[in-house]
Amino acid sequence: MGDGDLAERSYGWVADAPAHSSSYVAPAVLAMLGMLGGDRVLDIGSGKGVLCEQMADAGWAAVGIDADAGGIDIARSAVPGAAFYRFAVEDDPADLLGVEDPFDVVVSTEVVEHLYTPQLLPQYARAVLKPGGRIILTTPYHGWAKNVAIAASGAWDRHHAVHWDGGHIKFWSRRTLAELLERNGFEVESFEGVGRLPFLWKSMLMVGRLRDVAAEPGTPS
Repeated sequence: MGDGDLAERSYGWVADAPAHSSSYVAPAVLAMLGMLGGDRVLDIGSGKGVLCEQMADAGWAAVGIDADAGGIDIARSAVPGAAFYRFAVEDDPADLLGVEDPFDVVVSTEVVEHLYTPQLLPQYARAVLKPGGRIILTTPYHGWAKNVAIAASGAWDRHHAVHWDGGHIKFWSRRTLAELLERNGFEVESFEGVGRLPFLWKSMLMVGRLRDVAAEPGTPS
């Protein structure tokens, strides 16, 4: 996302290039938004605005933030129905709240695996959500069966893609992704795998609900 959080601040967005994972991630996110309800949604790591456009078309007041100036420029031109800002998760959330009201839902798709300091993402989300708001995170899935399959097929080098500038630097399982949310003020509500066969999923989707601060252990009543 920002200078200290992505190996490459510029992702190299191209207006007419396909969005790599949107074909299987976006339908799952949109279906989940339909179940959660609400009016305002923030996309953290919005890229060139593909998901924001779909959320706006579905009736949401969609806002996107991204550290990549090129992506923001493309999004502003291509998606007039949403608002876009060049902010990163290490920036002060008050900067966004100075121009936008708090959100019902924060979405971040295929971003957390790129971050050196991943806890900044749920912390930023927590700061800009309404009380009881939700976060929807997606990231490539890793679990025992998939890891064994990758190893058995000799595909680890291709899977880790070490020559991809700004590529994946964190590899998440269901357990570690849940820990990320729980350590940063969220209660995990649901999980689902998306793309490919069960337990060989391409990605996973997890929903967390913002905990009531007064209900957290050690908080004065």
